[in-house]
Amino acid sequence: MTTTARRKKRAAVYGLRRREKPYRERGIRLLAGVDEAGVSPLAGPVVAAAVIMPPESSIRGVDDSKKILNPQTRDELARQILAEAVAVGVGLSRPREIDRINIYQASLVSMARAVRRLRERPELVLVDARKVPGIDMPQEAHVGGDGKFYQIACASLIAKTFRDALMRRMDARYPGYGFADHKGYPTPEHCRLLRELGPCWLHRRGYRRVAELNQVEMFE
Repeated sequence: MTTTARRKKRAAVYGLRRREKPYRERGIRLLAGVDEAGVSPLAGPVVAAAVIMPPESSIRGVDDSKKILNPQTRDELARQILAEAVAVGVGLSRPREIDRINIYQASLVSMARAVRRLRERPELVLVDARKVPGIDMPQEAHVGGDGKFYQIACASLIAKTFRDALMRRMDARYPGYGFADHKGYPTPEHCRLLRELGPCWLHRRGYRRVAELNQVEMFE
């Protein structure tokens, strides 16, 4: 890695942590970030993560997971986050639940599940773009929060890497669709295979590209 690249990573992490400084100055130590991954895929669950990182944490390279294109880099950052975190909670909503309550509500449900699975109760919850219903603790919603706050960026990375790992495992259970490669996203190859093979249990039947197919095959 070049010196310039290192400086950019340090600057990015500094910017993310600087926005949390007012909360630290108020004496908030258990600050949680919450984010989700998997809203747009045609298949698989939507996954949310809630993360509490210690105030002194400053993992170089942490950023919004969508900006980190290298899967190996995301996985390494996720390992460092898990090693340093005060608490991590993961929640998900499976395809049938997504079909029943819609993807927006399923995302909120998965976020609430992630927060409730934290082993430490946060003093404040920072959420990317929306507020989480059903949690009895202070929270704030910040549009684009995964690119603004260190805690939310860490949650974004955990949600993304957890979901990707799950879809790699599902590739063995539901072979032929290429889930290990596209993770359920509507890539041209995934759409072609979906037309050829028909949907499997992992596909979200409420999504237009899946619903357009007349026959839905259910695989156990």
